[in-house]
Formats: sequence, C-alpha cells, structure tokens
Amino acid sequence: MRKPFFAAAVTAAVVGSTLVALPAGAAVGDVPTDCAVYTTAYRSDGQRLSYGYDARKTSITSYPGDKLAWVPSAQQQIGAAGDTDFFVSSELVTHPTDGYLYDLERQGERTNGVWKMTKNTATRMASGFAGTRILTNGTYLYRVAGTSLYRYKVSYTNGKYVVSAPTTLRTTSWDSVKTLTYERTEGTGSAAVDVLIGTKTNGELKEWRINLANPATIGSTVLQSTGWAGFGSLSSGYCQSHQAGRPLIGITTAGAASIYFDANQSDRIGTDIKGGSLGSLGWTAKSYGQ
Repeated sequence: MRKPFFAAAVTAAVVGSTLVALPAGAAVGDVPTDCAVYTTAYRSDGQRLSYGYDARKTSITSYPGDKLAWVPSAQQQIGAAGDTDFFVSSELVTHPTDGYLYDLERQGERTNGVWKMTKNTATRMASGFAGTRILTNGTYLYRVAGTSLYRYKVSYTNGKYVVSAPTTLRTTSWDSVKTLTYERTEGTGSAAVDVLIGTKTNGELKEWRINLANPATIGSTVLQSTGWAGFGSLSSGYCQSHQAGRPLIGITTAGAASIYFDANQSDRIGTDIKGGSLGSLGWTAKSYGQ
C-alpha cells in the first residue's frame, strides 16, 4: 500500500490564495514538474494554512473560517475527498495543554466562486496524549512523545472514529526524532511493515520499518547522514509520471523551505536524493508533516 494522495490536497492547491513560480535553480531543476507535495500548518491565531509545491510553483492556501481556538501540538490527516468545489477531511489533532486527542472534521464548499467552511469541528476522542510532538498514520497511528514511540489502532465505529489503548514500541532515544511521516506499507504476512521516514537532531534523514505483527521489531536505514537537522516538518508527496520516486519538502521554523526528489523511494539508498533550498518563503506557521 502506497501513501495516498488525497484529492482534497490537489483542490487546495488549485484554489490557493498565493501561487508563486520559482526561478530556475538547482533545487527546482532536480524535481520533475509532475511532482507535488503539501504541508498543513496553523498560524498562532488558529488560522489553518496549506503550504504547497506543485509543478515548480509554491502556494499558500487558506479558507475563511478555517480556524481552531488553539494550535495543535501534532496533526495528521486520516481521510479526505473532494473536487473543484467541495472538500471533506478527517484528521487527528492533539491539544497543546489538555492532553486529549481530537477528531477534527472539516468540510468546505465553493458557491459562485466563493469558498466557505460548512463544517469545522474538533471532538475529544481520548485522554493520555499530553506531550505529543508527532502523529503519523499508516496501518496504525504512530505517536512520538518525550523519548518514546507509541502505536494505536484507529477505527470507525458507530459513526465516529475511536482509538485503541497504546502499545509502547520504544522508551528511549525518540526525543532525537524531529519529524516523522508515513510512506507506505510493504511486505506480506509476518514480514509486512509500515515504512516511515523522518529527520533527527543530528542531521540524519532516516527510514524506519515497523513490523505490523511484531511491532517490537523495528529496522532502520540512514538515507543521508547530514543536512536535515533544521527542519521542523517533513512531508512527502507524489509524482504523476515518476511514480517510483517522491518529492520531499522540509520547512524550518524560521519560514525557509527546501525541496528534494528521491528517484527511487523504496531502494533504501539516499545518494539519489537531489535538491536543496528554496530560500526564505515566510512559511512561519507551525507545520505538520504529511
């Protein structure tokens, strides 16, 4: 199973409030024009944004009324659909202070060229999520808090999302993991694994493979050993023609971004990852890897 590329994300890019063509450069030239990648963000006033890179253009998208009363400490989309005039999105977010996981349900419609939010509700799901820094969702939901990595099962029961009790996968060293995002599920039977990628405080870009049947078994590979420490979020996207590859976008808390292309996302080799800085884009809202 590959990482989904939701229609809602494509729609958001099309109607973005700001679309900027980038000048020719090494970083831009390394990424094929058929590749796109998006990152969710929240400003300090609770306004939701989407930062995008598509066909060598950057975008910032926002919708009136798409706000929360607080800025999530972590966020992860778990389902979405849409077209040019409609989107619906189901997401998991953690509160920065109350320790709860929330089900965030968003829906927007465009009428006579004007977008409006028709639903934007955050409902408490479970306690026990204090200190959450990262959420990422594959076959299971993975959570990073403090030095630990946890796994949960998310299911849809009686018209609502529910989350299981946690399984603790690791209790040390995960405080050094800065970003983490689900890539794909590969293998079959007892060898099936969720593949995650992320960055560490020591500058590494790393891949982790978490066994689904025996989650205590976690394999890992360092894809690149330096150059990735500065990012506060890392997102991967999709290429229409270069489907074996993936674009990666890293965003710093200071608002700069870098774009990369990995020509073969499943080879566990980082020497083919090319790209570099796009410079300061003013993307200073809190961003969450997707």
